[in-house]
Amino acid sequence: MKRTVLIIVMTGVVLLGLGMPVAAHHSFTAAFDPDQPVTVRGVITQIRLENPHSWFFLDVRDANGNVEKWAFEAGTPSGMIRNGFKPGIIKAGVEVTIKGFRARDASQKMGMLRELVTPDGKVYGLFGSQTEAK
Repeated sequence: MKRTVLIIVMTGVVLLGLGMPVAAHHSFTAAFDPDQPVTVRGVITQIRLENPHSWFFLDVRDANGNVEKWAFEAGTPSGMIRNGFKPGIIKAGVEVTIKGFRARDASQKMGMLRELVTPDGKVYGLFGSQTEAK
């Protein structure tokens, strides 16, 4: 009897798992174009250090003075911390420069963060340790 109940419960768990959507980890080149570097200067509106990837949101003024909302995907929170970026280092309202790679869908104001430069010249990179701006 116990074995039959166990089989029924396990079958139910497997069936529930099959019905749930899968959150697949996307490849960098599937979402971002390494041949389309982008540099924007704007005001941070929100920073989300959360798994699986951190996000930096900012308001950027275009050539006509209109505000565009941009989002940059970054590394894992632990990776960002290892690279010198700690929670609370940059607050909303601070103007920063972000260099990265543009989203393949050019209609989106989105990119993959390569480096973030603060007003005092500190550089926080996605792919390496903290460096000083040149």
